[in-house]
Amino acid sequence: MAKVISIDPGKSKCGLVLAEISEKKVYEAIICKSELLEGYVRNLNSVENISKIIIGNGTTSREITKKMDFFKKEIIIFEEKNTTFRAKSRYFELFPLNVFQFLIPREFFILNKNLDALSALIILEDYCKIKFTLDYNLDFKTWLK
Repeated sequence: MAKVISIDPGKSKCGLVLAEISEKKVYEAIICKSELLEGYVRNLNSVENISKIIIGNGTTSREITKKMDFFKKEIIIFEEKNTTFRAKSRYFELFPLNVFQFLIPREFFILNKNLDALSALIILEDYCKIKFTLDYNLDFKTWLK
């Protein structure tokens, strides 16, 4: 099974998801410092059958694309307009609030600094025109430091 990587690029941090399109499943979701992204993708590429990389066309997408020149398969630049804004709603679709959490403001559960992996997921979902599920209870706030 070939997997895809979707990246929400940024100056200081990037969101990344690893997913299988035919299964509509996300296997990994992280946020990492931009300077660590190339090494992380190289490592993933060495252990996974990655068929393509999808990169959001926003901040630093050109620089990220240049760093991915080692990847000899398809690299796609795709529209990422409003993905960070949309990530807030998608978070609550993936992680619904329980009865007790409804008493706490939603903003308490997510912070803008933790939305990059969800933005990468939305880029992938927009590209594929399908919704993905989680392989297991992924934490989209996981930071690779």
